[in-house]
Amino acid sequence: MGTVAMTADPSALTINLLLIVQLEEAAGKQRGQRGRPAEGCRGAGLQDDGNGNSRAQPPQGTDLNGRRVSRESCKQTQTLTSYTNEGTQVTVEIHPKDTTPQLFKKLSFGKGTSWAFSPGAERVGGHTPQGFRRTEAPRPPGGKDLHAYPWDKSSLKSMPVDLQQFEKLDAYALKVNVQNSVEELVKALLRQARSDLEKVRAIWMWICHHIEYDVVGYHNKSQASIEPMDVLQRGKSICEGYAGLFERMCSIAGIQCMKLSGYSKGYGYKMGQTFTGDSDHAWNAVYLEGRWHLLDSTWGSGSVDDSCTKFTFRYNEFYFLTHPALFINNHFPDNSNWQLLKPTLTLKEFEKNMLHSSNFYMLGLLTAHPETAIIQTVNGKASVSVDCRSATLFSFKLKGTEERGLLTLRKHGMELDIYPRETGSHKLQIFAKPSKASDDVYSCVLEYVVECESVDEAVRLPKDLHQPVGPSWWTERQGFLRPSQPSPVIHSNDGRCALTFTLGKDISVLASLHADGGSLPEDASRRHIMQIRRGNQMELKIHLPHAGSFVLKLYAKKKSDPGNYDYVFNYLITCLNTEVKWPAFPQSYSKWLEEYEILEPLSGLLPANRNVQFKLRMPGIAKVLVQAENTYPLTQSRGYWEGTCNTSGCRELFVMVHENANHSFYSHVLKYEVENQ
Repeated sequence: MGTVAMTADPSALTINLLLIVQLEEAAGKQRGQRGRPAEGCRGAGLQDDGNGNSRAQPPQGTDLNGRRVSRESCKQTQTLTSYTNEGTQVTVEIHPKDTTPQLFKKLSFGKGTSWAFSPGAERVGGHTPQGFRRTEAPRPPGGKDLHAYPWDKSSLKSMPVDLQQFEKLDAYALKVNVQNSVEELVKALLRQARSDLEKVRAIWMWICHHIEYDVVGYHNKSQASIEPMDVLQRGKSICEGYAGLFERMCSIAGIQCMKLSGYSKGYGYKMGQTFTGDSDHAWNAVYLEGRWHLLDSTWGSGSVDDSCTKFTFRYNEFYFLTHPALFINNHFPDNSNWQLLKPTLTLKEFEKNMLHSSNFYMLGLLTAHPETAIIQTVNGKASVSVDCRSATLFSFKLKGTEERGLLTLRKHGMELDIYPRETGSHKLQIFAKPSKASDDVYSCVLEYVVECESVDEAVRLPKDLHQPVGPSWWTERQGFLRPSQPSPVIHSNDGRCALTFTLGKDISVLASLHADGGSLPEDASRRHIMQIRRGNQMELKIHLPHAGSFVLKLYAKKKSDPGNYDYVFNYLITCLNTEVKWPAFPQSYSKWLEEYEILEPLSGLLPANRNVQFKLRMPGIAKVLVQAENTYPLTQSRGYWEGTCNTSGCRELFVMVHENANHSFYSHVLKYEVENQ
C-alpha cells in the first residue's frame, strides 16, 4: 500500500494514488480487464494505440531502454498499463520482495508530462519529487501537428530533410547484419545516428532493404508472422509486421512511435471503389522535433507483381516522412486525427479523390485536372492536363494504345485530348519520365476511367501519328525554334499550308507526309512537301493530294554527321474540302540543295503543248537549262534563273545545271512530268 502525490507545475492537478497490490490477483484482474492473457515474456495486456484499436504491449523481455532482463524476472514481474488518447499514462511494475526492478513506477499525467519513479521517492510538495526524472510521453496529434489540405506544393516531406546528409548513414545502415535480437540490431544501427531523425532514418532504411513482403502470408494470414522477433528472423512479413517491427525498434531507440491502421489504395485497388469492413493496411507515425510524422516502410521497401505472387525490392523514398496532404492520397487511417490534416477528409472524399502514384510526386508533378478518377466525355472528347515543376516527357495509353488522342507538351506540363472510338468505359493511363533521362522507361503516374456516351465520328487520327504532337520545349532542344504554327493541329481549307522555323546551327531537316489507307505511296510522301532554306530560316510548303487527315513528320541531323536522320516530332494536318486534289511538287535529285528554291512552276505535273514559265533561285550555279523535246537555257536576273519552255512532244522535263564554269557536263536537279497529250 502506498500514496503518491505530485505536482509538475503550479497549474497542474495534484493526483493522489492509492495502490494496493496482491500479486496473484493482479494477473487475474489484468486478464479480466483486457480480455487477453499474458504470454510469458511477450506482450502482457493490451494498449489503445490512439487509433481506436487495441495493441499488444512491447515484449516484457526487455526494459524500457531495450535492456534484456532475465526470463525468471520476466515471469515474476507483472505490469499494469493505462493509456488514453489524451496522453495520460500510468504504468506500474510490481516486483516480488527483495528484487531490484528496472523501473518501479512510471506515471504520466496531463499533456506530455511523465514521471519515472524509482525506489526511495518521497512526496515533495509542488516540486519534482526526489527519484523522479522528467521525460516526454506519447500524445495524440494536436494542433501543431496539422498540415493544411490540399497540398501547398512546398515539399514532399512533412519536415525539412536534406537527403544528402543521410548518404553515409544510409550506406552504413544497409550493411548492418543482425538477426538474433531486435535490441542488438537497434544498438548496431544507432552507432552512426546522432539525432532522433537519424535514428528513425537508420531504422527505416534497414527495414526497407532487409524485410521483404510475405506474398504467401498475404494470401494465407495464418502463415504470416507479425511479431517483431519473428519478422526479424524470417526477413519477411505483411504490412502489420513491418509496422510492428518499426514501432518496436523506435521504442528501443527512445523514439515515440505509433502503429496506425486504416484503408489503403494499394495492391488490388480499383478506381472509384468503396471501402467497407476491416482495415486493410498498417503504417507508422513517429514523433520528431515536436511534431508527428507519417511513414510506410511496407511501401517503402518495394512492390509486388499484378498477381501478388512475387515481391521485388524497389526502395521508395516517397513514403519516408511523407507530407500528410500527400499521404492521404492513398492512406486513410481509422482515426481521422492521424490524417494530421486540417480540415480532415471524409471516407467518401478519400474514395472519390484522384489516385496519384508516388511516381507522380517524385517526378516533380504538381497537379492533374480533372481531379476525379472518372471522366465523362463531352461530344466524344475528354481532356486531361498535368502541371509540373520542370520539363517532363509524357505518354499515354487508352485501352492499351496511343491512337485515340492528342498529347502536347508544355514547358511546365502537358495537355491531352482523348477521342474514344467506342462508347463505354475505357482505362486511361498516363506515363512520365524526366526530360534528362537517358533511357526510354516511362513510369505510370495517373490512371483514369473515361466514360464515353457518344463517339465523335468526325475525328480521324492517322495511325502514323506519334505522341506527343506539335512543337514544344522538347523540339526546341532539337533545334526547331520559333515555329509559325505552335498548335499541334493545322486545319487547311484549300489543302495548302506553310510553316516556318528558325533552325539551330548545323541542323539539316527532312520532312515527309503520311496518310492512312495507302492513299499516299511512300515514294510520294516527300513530294507533297517543298523545303526552302534561307540562312537559318526553314519554310515548308505542303500541298495535300486530297481531303482527309495527314501526318507531317520532321526529321533532323547535324550537317556534319554522315549518319541517318532522327525523328523529332510531327503535326496533324486536316482538310475537309473534298474538292482538293493537289499534284506533287517536282521530283528533286541529290544535287538540289536546301538553299535552292522553286518559285514556278510549283506543280510537278505540267500541261501538254504549253509554254511554261520557269523561275528558280539557285545561288552559286554557273548555267541552267531545261531539257524537254528541245533545250531551253535560263538566264540569270536579279538572283533568279528565269525563262520559258514548251512542253510539246515530251513526257518528262528536266532542269539541269552546270555547278561551275569549269564543268563540261550538266547535273540533273529537278524532274517534271507532262500530262498526256
